[in-house]
Amino acid sequence: MAQQSGDRLISATRSVLTHIHQVLDLQFAFELWDGSLIPADAAPDGLRLGLSQTALTRLLRRPRIKTVIDLYSTGEIDPRGGSLFDFAEKRPRVKSRDLRKRLKKSVLLKNVWPILLGNRSSGARAQEGGLDAGRVADRSSGSRKDDIAFHYDVSNDFYELFLDPRMVYTCAYFRDWSNDLATAQTDKLEMICRKLRLKPGDRLLDIGCGWGALICYAAENYGVTALGVTLAEEQLKLAEERIAERGLQDRVSVELVDYRDLKAQSFDKISSIGMFEAVGLDNYDNYFQSVHRLLKPRGLYLHHAITRRGRKDLKKFRRKKPEYQALVRYIFPGGEVDHIGWTLTNLEAHGFEVHDVEAWREHYARTTRLWAENLKQVREAAIADIGEQKYRLWLAYLTGVSLGFERGSINIFQTVSSRRTKGLSGLPPTREDLYRD
Repeated sequence: MAQQSGDRLISATRSVLTHIHQVLDLQFAFELWDGSLIPADAAPDGLRLGLSQTALTRLLRRPRIKTVIDLYSTGEIDPRGGSLFDFAEKRPRVKSRDLRKRLKKSVLLKNVWPILLGNRSSGARAQEGGLDAGRVADRSSGSRKDDIAFHYDVSNDFYELFLDPRMVYTCAYFRDWSNDLATAQTDKLEMICRKLRLKPGDRLLDIGCGWGALICYAAENYGVTALGVTLAEEQLKLAEERIAERGLQDRVSVELVDYRDLKAQSFDKISSIGMFEAVGLDNYDNYFQSVHRLLKPRGLYLHHAITRRGRKDLKKFRRKKPEYQALVRYIFPGGEVDHIGWTLTNLEAHGFEVHDVEAWREHYARTTRLWAENLKQVREAAIADIGEQKYRLWLAYLTGVSLGFERGSINIFQTVSSRRTKGLSGLPPTREDLYRD
Protein backbone atom coordinates (compact mmCIF):
# COMPACT_ATOMS: atom_id res chain seq x y z
CA MET A 1 0.00 0.00 0.00
CA ALA A 2 2.79 2.40 0.91
CA GLN A 3 4.53 1.61 -2.37
CA GLN A 4 1.38 2.31 -4.34
CA SER A 5 0.85 5.58 -2.51
CA GLY A 6 4.45 6.59 -3.22
CA ASP A 7 4.09 5.73 -6.89
CA ARG A 8 0.88 7.76 -7.18
CA LEU A 9 2.56 10.68 -5.42
CA ILE A 10 5.55 10.88 -7.72
CA SER A 11 3.39 10.31 -10.82
CA ALA A 12 1.06 13.14 -9.83
CA THR A 13 3.99 15.42 -8.98
CA ARG A 14 5.57 14.76 -12.38
CA SER A 15 2.31 15.54 -14.16
CA VAL A 16 1.81 18.85 -12.37
CA LEU A 17 5.41 20.02 -12.72
CA THR A 18 5.64 18.94 -16.37
CA HIS A 19 2.55 21.01 -17.15
CA ILE A 20 3.90 24.01 -15.23
CA HIS A 21 7.27 23.69 -16.97
CA GLN A 22 5.63 23.67 -20.39
CA VAL A 23 3.24 26.54 -19.70
CA LEU A 24 5.97 28.77 -18.29
CA ASP A 25 8.62 27.61 -20.78
CA LEU A 26 11.05 27.42 -17.88
CA GLN A 27 14.77 27.72 -18.53
CA PHE A 28 15.68 25.40 -15.66
CA ALA A 29 14.66 21.88 -14.70
CA PHE A 30 13.02 20.31 -11.66
CA GLU A 31 14.83 17.53 -9.84
CA LEU A 32 12.58 15.28 -7.73
CA TRP A 33 13.51 13.47 -4.55
CA ASP A 34 14.03 10.21 -6.49
CA GLY A 35 16.64 11.89 -8.72
CA SER A 36 14.44 12.13 -11.81
CA LEU A 37 14.38 15.32 -13.86
CA ILE A 38 11.60 17.35 -15.45
CA PRO A 39 11.94 17.55 -18.38
CA ALA A 40 13.47 14.09 -18.58
CA ASP A 41 16.07 15.14 -21.15
CA ALA A 42 17.43 18.00 -19.00
CA ALA A 43 21.17 18.04 -18.36
CA PRO A 44 21.92 16.28 -15.05
CA ASP A 45 24.42 18.99 -14.08
CA GLY A 46 22.42 21.93 -15.48
CA LEU A 47 20.38 24.57 -13.71
CA ARG A 48 17.71 22.75 -11.74
CA LEU A 49 15.48 23.16 -8.71
CA GLY A 50 15.57 20.26 -6.29
CA LEU A 51 12.30 19.43 -4.51
CA SER A 52 11.77 17.25 -1.47
CA GLN A 53 8.85 14.84 -1.23
CA THR A 54 6.83 17.28 0.88
CA ALA A 55 7.75 20.55 -0.84
CA LEU A 56 4.92 20.67 -3.37
CA THR A 57 2.42 19.53 -0.74
CA ARG A 58 3.33 22.38 1.55
CA LEU A 59 3.17 24.89 -1.28
CA LEU A 60 -0.31 23.67 -2.24
CA ARG A 61 -1.53 23.84 1.33
CA ARG A 62 -0.03 27.25 2.11
CA PRO A 63 0.88 29.05 -1.14
CA ARG A 64 2.66 32.08 0.27
CA ILE A 65 6.17 33.48 0.42
CA LYS A 66 6.75 32.38 4.02
CA THR A 67 6.28 28.77 2.91
CA VAL A 68 8.82 29.23 0.11
CA ILE A 69 11.35 30.73 2.53
CA ASP A 70 10.83 27.97 5.08
CA LEU A 71 11.25 25.31 2.40
CA TYR A 72 14.39 26.98 1.07
CA SER A 73 15.91 27.42 4.52
CA THR A 74 15.50 23.71 5.32
CA GLY A 75 16.75 22.59 1.90
CA GLU A 76 13.41 21.17 0.75
CA ILE A 77 13.66 23.58 -2.15
CA ASP A 78 17.27 23.51 -3.27
CA PRO A 79 18.69 25.50 -6.21
CA ARG A 80 21.35 23.41 -7.94
CA GLY A 81 23.78 23.96 -10.78
CA GLY A 82 23.91 27.73 -10.32
CA SER A 83 23.37 30.66 -7.96
CA LEU A 84 20.13 32.31 -6.90
CA PHE A 85 21.06 35.11 -9.30
CA ASP A 86 21.09 32.55 -12.13
CA PHE A 87 17.58 31.42 -11.22
CA ALA A 88 16.39 35.01 -11.02
CA GLU A 89 17.78 35.67 -14.49
CA LYS A 90 15.88 32.65 -15.84
CA ARG A 91 12.64 33.42 -14.00
CA PRO A 92 9.46 33.30 -16.10
CA ARG A 93 8.09 36.66 -17.21
CA VAL A 94 4.48 35.74 -16.51
CA LYS A 95 2.18 37.58 -14.12
CA SER A 96 0.23 35.51 -11.60
CA ARG A 97 -3.16 36.30 -13.09
CA ASP A 98 -1.95 35.34 -16.57
CA LEU A 99 -0.48 32.10 -15.23
CA ARG A 100 -3.80 31.11 -13.66
CA LYS A 101 -5.52 31.55 -17.03
CA ARG A 102 -2.98 29.39 -18.87
CA LEU A 103 -2.85 26.47 -16.44
CA LYS A 104 -5.24 23.62 -17.22
CA LYS A 105 -7.48 23.08 -14.22
CA SER A 106 -8.12 19.50 -15.30
CA VAL A 107 -4.44 18.62 -14.90
CA LEU A 108 -4.25 20.27 -11.51
CA LEU A 109 -7.50 18.83 -10.13
CA LYS A 110 -6.65 15.33 -11.28
CA ASN A 111 -3.32 15.35 -9.44
CA VAL A 112 -3.75 17.60 -6.43
CA TRP A 113 -5.35 15.00 -4.18
CA PRO A 114 -2.72 12.30 -4.75
CA ILE A 115 -0.10 14.89 -3.82
CA LEU A 116 -1.87 15.99 -0.65
CA LEU A 117 -3.07 12.54 0.46
CA GLY A 118 0.11 10.76 -0.55
CA ASN A 119 2.24 12.82 1.80
CA ARG A 120 -0.33 12.68 4.57
CA SER A 121 -0.42 8.90 4.43
CA SER A 122 3.35 8.67 4.45
CA GLY A 123 3.42 10.56 7.71
CA ALA A 124 5.26 13.54 6.31
CA ARG A 125 4.62 16.70 8.30
CA ALA A 126 5.34 20.32 7.53
CA GLN A 127 8.27 21.74 9.42
CA GLU A 128 8.48 25.22 10.80
CA GLY A 129 11.47 27.31 9.89
CA GLY A 130 11.95 28.34 13.52
CA LEU A 131 14.42 31.10 12.72
CA ASP A 132 12.15 34.11 12.29
CA ALA A 133 11.28 36.97 14.60
CA GLY A 134 7.60 36.66 13.75
CA ARG A 135 6.30 38.07 17.01
CA VAL A 136 7.86 41.44 16.16
CA ALA A 137 7.49 41.37 12.40
CA ASP A 138 4.79 43.98 12.16
CA ARG A 139 5.91 46.29 14.92
CA SER A 140 7.42 49.72 14.45
CA SER A 141 10.41 49.05 16.63
CA GLY A 142 11.98 52.44 17.14
CA SER A 143 15.45 50.82 17.23
CA ARG A 144 14.69 48.38 20.02
CA LYS A 145 17.81 46.71 21.34
CA ASP A 146 16.43 43.18 20.95
CA ASP A 147 15.61 43.85 17.28
CA ILE A 148 19.12 45.16 16.60
CA ALA A 149 20.65 42.18 18.40
CA PHE A 150 18.58 39.74 16.31
CA HIS A 151 20.36 41.01 13.19
CA TYR A 152 23.81 42.13 14.30
CA ASP A 153 24.73 39.90 17.21
CA VAL A 154 25.10 36.82 15.04
CA SER A 155 28.88 36.93 15.37
CA ASN A 156 31.59 39.25 14.16
CA ASP A 157 33.29 36.27 12.52
CA PHE A 158 30.24 35.71 10.32
CA TYR A 159 30.21 39.27 8.98
CA GLU A 160 33.96 39.12 8.38
CA LEU A 161 33.33 36.26 5.95
CA PHE A 162 31.62 38.42 3.33
CA LEU A 163 32.32 42.08 4.11
CA ASP A 164 35.38 44.13 3.13
CA PRO A 165 38.40 44.32 5.48
CA ARG A 166 37.06 47.50 7.14
CA MET A 167 33.75 45.69 7.74
CA VAL A 168 31.51 48.38 6.27
CA TYR A 169 27.99 46.95 6.25
CA THR A 170 26.31 49.65 4.16
CA CYS A 171 26.15 50.64 0.50
CA ALA A 172 29.55 51.00 -1.16
CA TYR A 173 30.40 53.73 -3.68
CA PHE A 174 31.76 52.54 -7.03
CA ARG A 175 33.73 55.17 -8.89
CA ASP A 176 34.10 52.40 -11.46
CA TRP A 177 31.77 49.37 -11.62
CA SER A 178 34.80 47.08 -11.88
CA ASN A 179 36.25 48.23 -8.55
CA ASP A 180 36.48 45.63 -5.82
CA LEU A 181 34.49 45.88 -2.61
CA ALA A 182 37.37 47.12 -0.46
CA THR A 183 38.09 50.00 -2.85
CA ALA A 184 34.41 50.91 -3.15
CA GLN A 185 33.90 50.97 0.61
CA THR A 186 36.95 53.15 1.15
CA ASP A 187 35.67 55.50 -1.55
CA LYS A 188 32.30 55.57 0.24
CA LEU A 189 33.90 56.61 3.54
CA GLU A 190 35.85 59.30 1.72
CA MET A 191 32.70 60.61 0.01
CA ILE A 192 30.84 60.83 3.33
CA CYS A 193 33.68 62.81 4.87
CA ARG A 194 33.73 65.18 1.90
CA LYS A 195 29.98 65.70 1.97
CA LEU A 196 30.15 66.49 5.69
CA ARG A 197 32.96 68.99 4.99
CA LEU A 198 34.95 67.49 7.85
CA LYS A 199 37.98 69.41 9.08
CA PRO A 200 40.43 69.14 11.99
CA GLY A 201 38.76 69.90 15.30
CA ASP A 202 35.24 68.93 14.21
CA ARG A 203 33.24 66.77 16.57
CA LEU A 204 31.47 64.00 14.66
CA LEU A 205 28.62 61.76 15.84
CA ASP A 206 27.91 58.56 13.88
CA ILE A 207 24.49 57.15 14.79
CA GLY A 208 24.56 53.39 14.34
CA CYS A 209 28.32 53.24 13.86
CA GLY A 210 28.65 49.54 13.08
CA TRP A 211 32.19 48.32 13.68
CA GLY A 212 33.59 51.85 13.66
CA ALA A 213 34.93 52.13 10.10
CA LEU A 214 33.69 55.67 9.47
CA ILE A 215 34.71 57.20 12.79
CA CYS A 216 38.19 55.69 12.51
CA TYR A 217 38.59 56.83 8.90
CA ALA A 218 37.39 60.35 9.71
CA ALA A 219 39.77 60.68 12.65
CA GLU A 220 42.77 59.35 10.72
CA ASN A 221 42.19 61.29 7.51
CA TYR A 222 40.35 64.45 8.60
CA GLY A 223 41.56 65.06 12.14
CA VAL A 224 38.14 64.95 13.81
CA THR A 225 37.09 63.76 17.24
CA ALA A 226 34.39 61.13 16.76
CA LEU A 227 31.79 59.32 18.81
CA GLY A 228 29.94 56.27 17.50
CA VAL A 229 26.83 54.84 19.12
CA THR A 230 25.42 51.35 18.62
CA LEU A 231 22.95 48.97 20.24
CA ALA A 232 24.81 45.82 19.18
CA GLU A 233 27.20 44.47 21.81
CA GLU A 234 29.19 42.41 19.30
CA GLN A 235 29.80 45.51 17.19
CA LEU A 236 30.91 47.48 20.25
CA LYS A 237 33.54 44.90 21.20
CA LEU A 238 35.18 44.76 17.79
CA ALA A 239 34.92 48.53 17.27
CA GLU A 240 36.79 49.14 20.52
CA GLU A 241 39.46 46.64 19.49
CA ARG A 242 39.96 48.34 16.14
CA ILE A 243 40.14 51.79 17.72
CA ALA A 244 42.83 50.53 20.10
CA GLU A 245 44.77 48.84 17.27
CA ARG A 246 44.95 52.21 15.50
CA GLY A 247 45.88 54.13 18.64
CA LEU A 248 42.83 56.37 18.32
CA GLN A 249 41.51 56.12 21.88
CA ASP A 250 42.13 59.82 22.51
CA ARG A 251 40.02 60.87 19.51
CA VAL A 252 37.55 58.08 18.83
CA SER A 253 35.10 56.31 21.13
CA VAL A 254 32.08 54.03 20.88
CA GLU A 255 29.19 53.76 23.31
CA LEU A 256 26.49 51.15 23.72
CA VAL A 257 23.67 53.65 23.96
CA ASP A 258 20.49 54.71 22.18
CA TYR A 259 20.98 57.97 20.31
CA ARG A 260 17.88 59.32 22.06
CA ASP A 261 19.61 58.98 25.41
CA LEU A 262 22.61 61.16 24.53
CA LYS A 263 22.35 64.18 26.83
CA ALA A 264 24.02 67.60 26.98
CA GLN A 265 26.20 67.01 23.94
CA SER A 266 26.65 69.05 20.79
CA PHE A 267 28.25 67.99 17.51
CA ASP A 268 29.53 69.88 14.47
CA LYS A 269 28.60 67.02 12.12
CA ILE A 270 26.30 64.00 12.40
CA SER A 271 26.06 60.97 10.13
CA SER A 272 23.43 58.27 10.02
CA ILE A 273 24.51 55.54 7.61
CA GLY A 274 22.09 52.67 7.18
CA MET A 275 20.46 52.78 10.61
CA PHE A 276 17.35 54.86 9.88
CA GLU A 277 15.59 51.75 8.57
CA ALA A 278 15.39 50.50 12.18
CA VAL A 279 13.68 53.63 13.54
CA GLY A 280 10.10 52.81 12.55
CA LEU A 281 7.64 55.02 10.68
CA ASP A 282 5.82 56.11 13.83
CA ASN A 283 9.02 57.26 15.53
CA TYR A 284 10.30 59.74 12.97
CA ASP A 285 9.40 62.86 14.96
CA ASN A 286 11.45 61.66 17.91
CA TYR A 287 14.35 60.72 15.65
CA PHE A 288 14.64 64.03 13.80
CA GLN A 289 14.09 66.01 17.00
CA SER A 290 16.99 64.12 18.57
CA VAL A 291 19.32 64.78 15.64
CA HIS A 292 18.33 68.46 15.63
CA ARG A 293 18.98 68.70 19.38
CA LEU A 294 22.44 67.12 19.07
CA LEU A 295 23.59 69.17 16.06
CA LYS A 296 25.06 72.66 16.34
CA PRO A 297 23.40 75.49 14.39
CA ARG A 298 24.42 75.19 10.72
CA GLY A 299 26.06 71.86 11.52
CA LEU A 300 25.80 69.31 8.72
CA TYR A 301 23.80 66.09 8.88
CA LEU A 302 24.25 63.26 6.35
CA HIS A 303 21.25 60.95 6.09
CA HIS A 304 21.96 57.69 4.23
CA ALA A 305 18.91 55.41 4.07
CA ILE A 306 16.98 52.90 1.98
CA THR A 307 13.63 54.02 0.61
CA ARG A 308 10.65 52.67 -1.28
CA ARG A 309 8.84 54.32 -4.14
CA GLY A 310 6.30 56.89 -2.98
CA ARG A 311 2.53 56.50 -3.32
CA LYS A 312 -0.13 59.17 -3.57
CA ASP A 313 -1.94 57.59 -0.64
CA LEU A 314 0.16 57.27 2.54
CA LYS A 315 -2.19 54.60 3.86
CA LYS A 316 -1.46 52.47 0.80
CA PHE A 317 2.25 53.16 1.17
CA ARG A 318 2.18 51.75 4.69
CA ARG A 319 0.80 48.42 3.49
CA LYS A 320 3.54 45.84 3.43
CA LYS A 321 3.78 43.43 0.53
CA PRO A 322 4.57 39.77 1.34
CA GLU A 323 8.21 40.20 0.28
CA TYR A 324 8.58 43.17 2.60
CA GLN A 325 6.96 41.28 5.50
CA ALA A 326 9.30 38.36 4.91
CA LEU A 327 12.35 40.64 5.09
CA VAL A 328 11.43 42.03 8.49
CA ARG A 329 10.26 38.66 9.77
CA TYR A 330 13.46 36.77 9.03
CA ILE A 331 16.24 39.36 8.88
CA PHE A 332 15.25 42.85 10.07
CA PRO A 333 12.58 42.63 12.79
CA GLY A 334 10.90 45.99 13.23
CA GLY A 335 12.48 47.42 10.08
CA GLU A 336 10.56 49.97 8.01
CA VAL A 337 11.52 52.36 5.22
CA ASP A 338 9.92 55.57 3.95
CA HIS A 339 10.10 57.29 0.57
CA ILE A 340 12.49 60.10 -0.32
CA GLY A 341 9.71 62.69 -0.32
CA TRP A 342 8.82 61.77 3.23
CA THR A 343 12.47 62.03 4.25
CA LEU A 344 12.79 65.53 2.82
CA THR A 345 9.50 66.66 4.33
CA ASN A 346 10.59 65.46 7.76
CA LEU A 347 13.95 67.18 7.49
CA GLU A 348 12.38 70.52 6.60
CA ALA A 349 9.60 70.12 9.17
CA HIS A 350 12.13 69.50 11.94
CA GLY A 351 14.37 72.50 11.37
CA PHE A 352 16.81 71.35 8.69
CA GLU A 353 17.71 72.93 5.37
CA VAL A 354 18.19 70.34 2.62
CA HIS A 355 21.21 70.96 0.38
CA ASP A 356 21.91 67.80 -1.63
CA VAL A 357 20.14 64.55 -2.51
CA GLU A 358 21.97 61.78 -4.37
CA ALA A 359 20.57 58.39 -5.46
CA TRP A 360 22.81 55.37 -4.93
CA ARG A 361 20.44 52.58 -6.04
CA GLU A 362 22.77 50.90 -8.52
CA HIS A 363 25.66 51.15 -6.06
CA TYR A 364 23.72 49.12 -3.50
CA ALA A 365 22.65 46.59 -6.13
CA ARG A 366 26.33 46.02 -6.84
CA THR A 367 27.30 45.99 -3.16
CA THR A 368 24.76 43.38 -2.10
CA ARG A 369 25.53 41.22 -5.13
CA LEU A 370 29.20 41.14 -4.11
CA TRP A 371 28.22 40.32 -0.53
CA ALA A 372 26.05 37.43 -1.74
CA GLU A 373 28.80 36.13 -4.01
CA ASN A 374 31.33 36.36 -1.18
CA LEU A 375 29.02 34.49 1.18
CA LYS A 376 28.40 31.73 -1.36
CA GLN A 377 32.15 31.26 -1.75
CA VAL A 378 32.60 30.66 2.00
CA ARG A 379 29.59 28.38 2.40
CA GLU A 380 31.23 25.80 4.64
CA ALA A 381 32.74 28.36 7.00
CA ALA A 382 29.44 30.24 7.24
CA ILE A 383 27.48 27.07 8.00
CA ALA A 384 30.01 26.11 10.66
CA ASP A 385 29.42 29.51 12.29
CA ILE A 386 25.65 30.04 12.07
CA GLY A 387 24.17 26.77 10.80
CA GLU A 388 22.81 25.87 7.38
CA GLN A 389 19.32 27.31 7.84
CA LYS A 390 20.58 30.76 8.78
CA TYR A 391 23.18 30.60 6.04
CA ARG A 392 20.48 29.92 3.47
CA LEU A 393 18.31 32.74 4.80
CA TRP A 394 21.20 35.21 4.62
CA LEU A 395 22.11 34.16 1.10
CA ALA A 396 18.49 34.54 0.00
CA TYR A 397 18.23 37.90 1.78
CA LEU A 398 21.36 39.39 0.17
CA THR A 399 20.37 38.08 -3.26
CA GLY A 400 16.80 39.33 -2.94
CA VAL A 401 17.88 42.79 -1.81
CA SER A 402 20.35 43.05 -4.69
CA LEU A 403 17.64 42.12 -7.18
CA GLY A 404 15.28 44.63 -5.57
CA PHE A 405 17.78 47.43 -6.12
CA GLU A 406 18.53 46.26 -9.68
CA ARG A 407 14.84 46.30 -10.57
CA GLY A 408 14.16 49.58 -8.80
CA SER A 409 11.58 48.30 -6.32
CA ILE A 410 13.77 49.74 -3.56
CA ASN A 411 16.10 52.72 -3.61
CA ILE A 412 18.66 54.47 -1.45
CA PHE A 413 19.60 58.12 -1.11
CA GLN A 414 22.27 60.18 0.59
CA THR A 415 20.83 63.49 1.75
CA VAL A 416 22.90 66.36 3.15
CA SER A 417 21.19 69.01 5.25
CA SER A 418 22.10 71.52 7.93
CA ARG A 419 20.45 72.70 11.10
CA ARG A 420 18.62 75.73 9.81
CA THR A 421 19.47 79.27 10.92
CA LYS A 422 18.94 82.65 9.28
CA GLY A 423 21.55 83.68 6.76
CA LEU A 424 23.92 81.87 4.42
CA SER A 425 24.63 78.15 4.69
CA GLY A 426 28.41 78.44 4.41
CA LEU A 427 28.60 75.73 1.74
CA PRO A 428 30.68 76.30 -1.41
CA PRO A 429 28.89 77.45 -4.58
CA THR A 430 29.38 74.10 -6.39
CA ARG A 431 29.97 70.44 -5.51
CA GLU A 432 32.95 70.00 -7.83
CA ASP A 433 35.27 69.28 -4.93
CA LEU A 434 33.27 66.20 -3.90
CA TYR A 435 34.16 64.37 -7.09
CA ARG A 436 37.78 65.39 -7.54
CA ASP A 437 40.43 62.69 -7.92
